[in-house]
Amino acid sequence: MAQRYVRVQTPEGQIYYGLLQLNRGVQVLDAPPWLKGQPTDLELKPDSYQLLAPCAPSKIVAVGKNYAKHAAEMGGEVPQEPLLFLKPPTAVTAAGTEINYPSQTERVDYEGELAVVIGERCVDCTPEQAQSKIWGYTIANDVTARDLQRRDSQWTRAKGFDTFCPLGPWIVRELSPGARLQTIVNENPEPAQSALIEQMVFTPDVLVSYISQIMTLLPGDVVLTGTPEGVGPLQVGDRVRVEIEGIGSLDNWVVARKAARL
Repeated sequence: MAQRYVRVQTPEGQIYYGLLQLNRGVQVLDAPPWLKGQPTDLELKPDSYQLLAPCAPSKIVAVGKNYAKHAAEMGGEVPQEPLLFLKPPTAVTAAGTEINYPSQTERVDYEGELAVVIGERCVDCTPEQAQSKIWGYTIANDVTARDLQRRDSQWTRAKGFDTFCPLGPWIVRELSPGARLQTIVNENPEPAQSALIEQMVFTPDVLVSYISQIMTLLPGDVVLTGTPEGVGPLQVGDRVRVEIEGIGSLDNWVVARKAARL
């Protein structure tokens, strides 16, 4: 089994990066692994931590219509260049947490995706250079308020709500291009989405290279590589699970968003 790199929090509020052990304990690292974090003598017991999103990116750069069949189901063609948008870091939430359904929208969709984690500062990179800047891979759900996306002239509001970027549960270093991505809603025996990673139009190294010509990517930043066909609506009470072979599964539940207490 590939090594699984996690980010966790103890009941005392301490946040650590670490290696997940077979017994679900966590071997703590002295720094984020992409910053050459090394194992320490501290190992957290399985019941002594909360799993967080596996990184804390300064930005999340996402890509639209990167699978031809998804572009078609959205009523468009594959873009000639990668179609980019940003999700704020405050949208990130961990595996096993809630997706908040906002009152401003009447349709919230799931979008299962492969997420790339950047390991080194990346600016003006070629695709070959970009490949070496990719530290690892995890799973994302690019949750979208579809009615707001169609209403607005840009996608910030539709993509940017708190909890609209479930990420995790961990990072792996290597991934087969033939890995299958699937999205399952409420234990339905038929996946809502099912596609091979290699079916994406622009590969991860090409995406990272393209983005690096526009903005500097920093260690721990995340690139969402697009979703395949089969996107659809979620309702309050739904459970959504995104699976990628070679990584694992990202599970979340949908709840009505409550007003924050100041």
